[in-house]
Amino acid sequence: MMSVLLFTSYLAAAVLLLFAFIQVYVRFTPYNEFALIGQNNMAAAIALGGACLGFSITLAASIYFTHSLLEMAKWAVITTGVQMALFLVMRRSSSKAIEEGKVAPAIFLAALSVALGLLNAMSIST
Repeated sequence: MMSVLLFTSYLAAAVLLLFAFIQVYVRFTPYNEFALIGQNNMAAAIALGGACLGFSITLAASIYFTHSLLEMAKWAVITTGVQMALFLVMRRSSSKAIEEGKVAPAIFLAALSVALGLLNAMSIST
């Protein structure tokens, strides 16, 4: 029974943190991802999806390595900052293109988001 409670606690906290990340991230970008996705803009979906994956990879690693809800929340804040910093660096070269639905820059941004998430996640283990 205790393992079900722990599972539920971690899953619920992780889902809430993911939704919080999405809310912060979409307010941080200069375009409305949800409106663009609603218009079938694949570039916006790819870029946001990559950011979500990069965030989630780090969150999963924080659960695995720390076994602490508080540590998971701390890493959620850290990785949100990391993902936003990446977007700031890439903003000039990709924002307008993503808004226009150009997929190649979105794929590159998504790949960098996932790569940075992996590096961030493995840094937790040290």
